[in-house]
Amino acid sequence: MIKLANELKQVKSVAIAGHVRPDGDCTGSCLAVYGYIRENFPEIEVTVYLESVNPAFALLCGVEDIETDYTEDRQYDIFLSLDASDKERLGAALKYFETAGRRICIDHHITNQGFADENCIDPKASSTAELVFGTMEEEKISQNTAEALYMGIIHDTGIFQYSNTTQKTMEIAGKLIAKGIDFSRIIDENFYQKTYIQNQVLGRALMESILLLDGKVIMGRMRQKDMEFYGVGPKDLEGIVNQLRVTKGVQVAIFLHETGNQEYKVSLRSNGPIDVSQVCTYFGGGGHVKAAGCTMHGTLHDVVNNLTLHIEQQLLQAE
Repeated sequence: MIKLANELKQVKSVAIAGHVRPDGDCTGSCLAVYGYIRENFPEIEVTVYLESVNPAFALLCGVEDIETDYTEDRQYDIFLSLDASDKERLGAALKYFETAGRRICIDHHITNQGFADENCIDPKASSTAELVFGTMEEEKISQNTAEALYMGIIHDTGIFQYSNTTQKTMEIAGKLIAKGIDFSRIIDENFYQKTYIQNQVLGRALMESILLLDGKVIMGRMRQKDMEFYGVGPKDLEGIVNQLRVTKGVQVAIFLHETGNQEYKVSLRSNGPIDVSQVCTYFGGGGHVKAAGCTMHGTLHDVVNNLTLHIEQQLLQAE
């Protein structure tokens, strides 16, 4: 495990970036490192590059400093890639990665083969935030940094209910709570609070969901015209696949939302032995054993058939 304090010696500039469409773990990890550097190494110029951030993450300190403009050409001493399974997932920030003097990758995706000069990859870790915690001296973690790390952990563990939650995960969470964070607020604002429209969309997706493969798979979808009718975007659909997942008897939940003509963003969640990262990797995506995603093209019928074919193969092997 690397130590950030050692990596930051004699460094003047640092770029931090995560994957495209940043989730809670990605955003929390990036802002945690950003806060740690600003508070403990004020002489270093540090910039966080992320795409537009979910409004639910606005409670974190430093979110207003996130840079979404990639037009400036810069060369940084260090580039820190957080929660990105490969360098292409860095999106527009890739150009800063390519020109950096030293490149460090911290990630927990099982599909990450290591693409930086220094790679800190542990698929057994619950989250990238858990790994980031290990790169810092505990006494130098402020309350603001602890909040960012806690948010990253709860997002990738589903508030400690997924199987990737370990004793170590809980011990780290306890240490972060000891920093005085308002953990109840972080959980409420990230998981339970929804707008009226978001609740309507959730209800629509649940009402129109269907069971497949003898009830072992559930599939929900949202069409572009439905999203336009409700006035919602992709971020308003977060959490739907997890609600589908808790359907009794279901081993895999599929949620699709239409992003273009015969183009779908796919989210998969697993309750049982099915490795959904294996399914999504086959279709050019990736993720974790229990949670993964990809983009697929074709008719809805074709997309669902292709997904269930791979899921069924694993179900048969597990019998």
